[in-house]
Amino acid sequence: MLTEERFKYILDKVKIKGTVKLKDLVSELDVSESTIRRDLDELEEMELLKRVHGGAVGTKSNFAADNTITERITQYSSEKKRIAKYCSELIEDGDFIYIDSGTTTYELIPYLKDKNVIVVTNGVYNVERLLEYNVKTYILGGGIKEITRTVVGEQALKQIEDFRFNKAFIGANGVTFNAAITTPDISEAVLKREAILRAEESFVLVDSSKFGKVSFSKICDLEDVSIVTDADKDEMDEDILEATNVILI
Repeated sequence: MLTEERFKYILDKVKIKGTVKLKDLVSELDVSESTIRRDLDELEEMELLKRVHGGAVGTKSNFAADNTITERITQYSSEKKRIAKYCSELIEDGDFIYIDSGTTTYELIPYLKDKNVIVVTNGVYNVERLLEYNVKTYILGGGIKEITRTVVGEQALKQIEDFRFNKAFIGANGVTFNAAITTPDISEAVLKREAILRAEESFVLVDSSKFGKVSFSKICDLEDVSIVTDADKDEMDEDILEATNVILI
């Protein structure tokens, strides 16, 4: 079993029961005790659980889960629009850009109306809005994750390998110094990472509520991107400010 598969098993069990025992995980996953200890240590470092004697317990307070896009689109709406407006000013005519699925990146689309750009996206909701604003658009193919209306999977990964972007605009569910930039779904994290690798500049768009939150899958390291946020500098982790370019709007 792969490390990420073990992580998912452990976190699912913690979510259901609130606690896991080391000896049970060794038996259920058929791996050595040292492997499970290492897994629990890594998950604790990512702030996804807390180690206790003989096992681990959950830390629900800072865990960022997946909600439906219709639930998220109304949350922090004005902040998301401000972030999107700033990012739109970074886009130049002739740019080839990637717009990730997400409610903050979704708010970027109206500002593209009068720009001569080409967009690649994996967001099903994004496509209709891009067409509404007459933006030349390519959508990645693959399976659709119902809860977030996001295209994911091997086909999407293969397609994105053929593209190079001037700029990529990425959504995320959590940002911390230790866990870096995270999202709940492995397949989404991998696709976001590939987009970042293929862009000259990459921007993660997150409102202030995402700081201090951690999700299951790491997207990238802090230094791999610039972060655009409405967060107050005085309330931010100084380590994050030192680790990467944080644009406070």
